[in-house]
Amino acid sequence: MLTLASKLKRDDGGKTGRASGASDSTHRVSIRDRLLTKEVSELEAHLPSTCKASFPDEDKLHHFQLAVSPDEGYYQSGRFQFEIDVPEAYNMVDLLNFDDPLNIDAAEHHLRDKEDFRNKVQDYVKHYAR
Repeated sequence: MLTLASKLKRDDGGKTGRASGASDSTHRVSIRDRLLTKEVSELEAHLPSTCKASFPDEDKLHHFQLAVSPDEGYYQSGRFQFEIDVPEAYNMVDLLNFDDPLNIDAAEHHLRDKEDFRNKVQDYVKHYAR
């Protein structure tokens, strides 16, 4: 996790524009990765003792493994492993959470006109996912 966090700090602090000759896409860090940098430490702090997250590549927080070892119940002493890949659109999950009582406008818009809503989301993604 420190590797990606350090990269984010370097990228934010050392912006030199396009003069370096490298394209923006090679140095740009996605919104997903910025969110995950903050959320991974929170995840690890709140995981129960029966769960462990591991990151094979600390520069790719969007790909990790979760091991669950129940300490009670039918599956006690079992070990279950999950591979988790967080999609690039991860940042949209919170923004478009229709169950969130604070997002009433988005939910009503979606119910009223699904096609227009889809277009607005696509415009939003094009604009903010740069």
